[in-house]
Amino acid sequence: MLKEWHDFYILMGTAGATLLGLLFVAVSLGAGYLTEAHQSGTRTFMSPVVIHFTSVFFLSAVALFPSHQPKFVAALIGATALIGAVISTYITIQVVRTDMTNYIQDYLAYGLLPTVAYLVLLAAAVSIYRGKDFGLNALAGALLLLTIANIRNAWDLMLTMVRRHLRND
Repeated sequence: MLKEWHDFYILMGTAGATLLGLLFVAVSLGAGYLTEAHQSGTRTFMSPVVIHFTSVFFLSAVALFPSHQPKFVAALIGATALIGAVISTYITIQVVRTDMTNYIQDYLAYGLLPTVAYLVLLAAAVSIYRGKDFGLNALAGALLLLTIANIRNAWDLMLTMVRRHLRND
């Protein structure tokens, strides 16, 4: 059922894995920033980006399984969606409550957009389980939304780390 989507999932999986790897490199270069004093910021802003890129990579790999059993694929998508939605809802609350940012763009990109993406993934899982074509489009759209929102978030994190590093020098 996903043969027509093969190239899309190769692209998304590669992007998710590459961006995740680059995030690890960037964080290792800014390791001085990741202190006990910044632990709350790391949990609120950095960890979700890692989770979201990992979700994109994982679900792209699931979509590329050689033999697709729709109910099994739907179960994996649904489980990922539920976990991601819970984490994203928690992060949305944390981002709104924190005094580290008060920009609406951060509320949307770190909190609301990933939550929406995971809810769309949940709808995709139900649709795929029921054999509806909508599920494949929803799956693709949700992964694209997670990727784009978290490219923005990774860029924002790196700029924040650089600015804080320059202020401390």
